[in-house]
Amino acid sequence: MVPNDPDFFSADIESARRFCLDLNPSTPERLTVVCGGCEHCAPDYAIERNGFAYYTIEFVARGAGALTLAGSSYTLRPGTLFAYGPDEHHHITTDPTSLLVKYFVSIAGTEARVLLDQYGPAPGTVILTSSPSEVLNLFDELIRSGLRGTAFAPRIASLVLEQLLLRIAETSVSHGLAGGPAFATYLRCRQHIENRWGQIATLEQLARECEVDPAYVCRLFRRFDHQTPYQYLLRQKMTHAANRLTEKGTSIKQVADELGFSDPFHFSRVFRKVMGLPPGQFARMHHRA
Repeated sequence: MVPNDPDFFSADIESARRFCLDLNPSTPERLTVVCGGCEHCAPDYAIERNGFAYYTIEFVARGAGALTLAGSSYTLRPGTLFAYGPDEHHHITTDPTSLLVKYFVSIAGTEARVLLDQYGPAPGTVILTSSPSEVLNLFDELIRSGLRGTAFAPRIASLVLEQLLLRIAETSVSHGLAGGPAFATYLRCRQHIENRWGQIATLEQLARECEVDPAYVCRLFRRFDHQTPYQYLLRQKMTHAANRLTEKGTSIKQVADELGFSDPFHFSRVFRKVMGLPPGQFARMHHRA
């Protein structure tokens, strides 16, 4: 640890990116980021506390380990999220053959506990995210904001934190449901959509390429997601469409053709349903801005 690090930062690490904004927030803000970071754990990494001064979320990015939290034991693996606060005993260790790389953020504020209970993980609980890369990107943005150390850093960090909580809520899966082959198949289908959205036209094609039954794909998304597989596919396509429409000289018909829509009016209806406004209006708003 460097001299300015607080005592509760672990020294059992190989490397870290960590920041502190305000360890003793005096103004009763709604939500405040106290500190956070990313830790590459050493083989002897171990943390055991009967509680902690701040509500804290931890996220496993790589490696494996063990967690005892509020009297229950869990295996830590990539995608795991857990939270604790003043009342939760916790004991965290790494597997020395697969060292943990984990992110954390400690928070305070009048609504900190309420938001954790609402969006998860609630203090004393463990969940998994179905989209670890999205959660990791937000943690990285949180660290970048904290390390800048500007007068705007605390406010920016609190806004990124709210995005993180919402993304966790959107992608959370019960820890007990996420260890089996069904969750692995769901992740494989979701990744296939992300990799090949430009070539996939129908749910049947997706199921065929993933070697599963179309009805089973739908059941997996109902179980582990908040949208159907076809809705997720359309969102990938419309996100690409939105990016293309921000480029000068790009017409709606061009984008519709690129995405396989033979009818530009059908494309416009789908774009509006997914993005909330027609593609022409979206393009005009962007170019005016």
